[in-house]
Amino acid sequence: MSAVTAMQTGPSAGTGRLPRAYLIVAALLPMVLLVVYVITFGIRPGPSVVRIGDPAPQFAVADLDGNPLRLADFAGRPVILNFWASWCGPCVEEFPLLQQAEQQHATDGLAVIGIVYQDRSEAARAFMQRMDADWPAAMDPGDSLASRYAIFAPPETFFIGRDGTVVGHQVGQFSRASLDRQIAAIVAKE
Repeated sequence: MSAVTAMQTGPSAGTGRLPRAYLIVAALLPMVLLVVYVITFGIRPGPSVVRIGDPAPQFAVADLDGNPLRLADFAGRPVILNFWASWCGPCVEEFPLLQQAEQQHATDGLAVIGIVYQDRSEAARAFMQRMDADWPAAMDPGDSLASRYAIFAPPETFFIGRDGTVVGHQVGQFSRASLDRQIAAIVAKE
C-alpha cells in the first residue's frame, strides 16, 4: 500500500469532518468570550430596569391632543401609569376598572396616565372615546418610554407613590382586587 492510499483510509478521510480538538475549541470559545466580557464589564441591570422603590423615570411627551404631558406635573399625587394599546383585549377589560378607581379616589388626588404602546394615534384616540376615558394619554414615539420602563407587552402598569417612587408593578391584566391593593399602597404612601 502506498503512502497516498494509507492517508486516504484514515478515520476522517473523505468525510469532511474536523478533528475533535477543533470541535471542542469551537464549542468552548463562546463561553470563554462570555466569561471575559463579564469579568471586564460586569453584569449590571440596564437603565431601563425599574424596580419597586426606585424613583419613577421622568418623562415629557405630548398627549393625544398635542398638549404637554410630564410625570413631574403629578408630583405629590399617587399615579397609575398604564401602558396600553387599542388592539389589546385585556386593556379593554382594564379600562372600566381604571375609570372606577379614578372616580373613587378623586379626593385622594389619584391620577391615571395612559401611555399608548405600539399603536396608531387615531386608533388610540377612538379607543379612549369609545371607552369614555378622560385621563391623559400619550403616544410613545420610538417606544422610548416603553424601553425606559422595560415594557414587554401591554397591559403593563406602574403604581407610583406621592413621593415619586415606584410602589407597585403589574405585568399583564390586573383584577379588581389587585388594583385595589395597589391603589391602597400608593394612596397611603406619603
